[in-house]
Amino acid sequence: METLSWKVRIAFLWVFMPVADLVHSLLVAWTPGGLEKMVSRVEAGGSGWLLFEALFSLIPLWLAFMTLIIKDSINRWLNVSFGVVFTILNIFHFFQCGVPLLQGGPVTQITAHHVLLVGSTVIAAVMIAWYAGRGYKQEA
Repeated sequence: METLSWKVRIAFLWVFMPVADLVHSLLVAWTPGGLEKMVSRVEAGGSGWLLFEALFSLIPLWLAFMTLIIKDSINRWLNVSFGVVFTILNIFHFFQCGVPLLQGGPVTQITAHHVLLVGSTVIAAVMIAWYAGRGYKQEA
């Protein structure tokens, strides 16, 4: 039963990340000039950018499902590896999206919702990597 509990916790964190990112995108679109900057970014990046954005949301959802169905030893390494990758991607997203030091982001100044939502995705990814590596060992 402990293994199932471990898997459910990690699956929840995987689902949490794209949901928080979606809410963040909606709030950015509702800021003055945010939607126009988002559209111009998509136009500049083209279909490659849209594919990246789709994968950035879809991969964590698939990982949530895979966490519940694959064997524990493979599951551990899969979650640690992707947890580290998504930690790096979410840190990049945090700095790329709205930090005033970087030009061209959709937000011209950092906002509370940016720090809260994107910062939470960073923490969730770190927790996935940590919990898959350390938490699994403690329950095994």
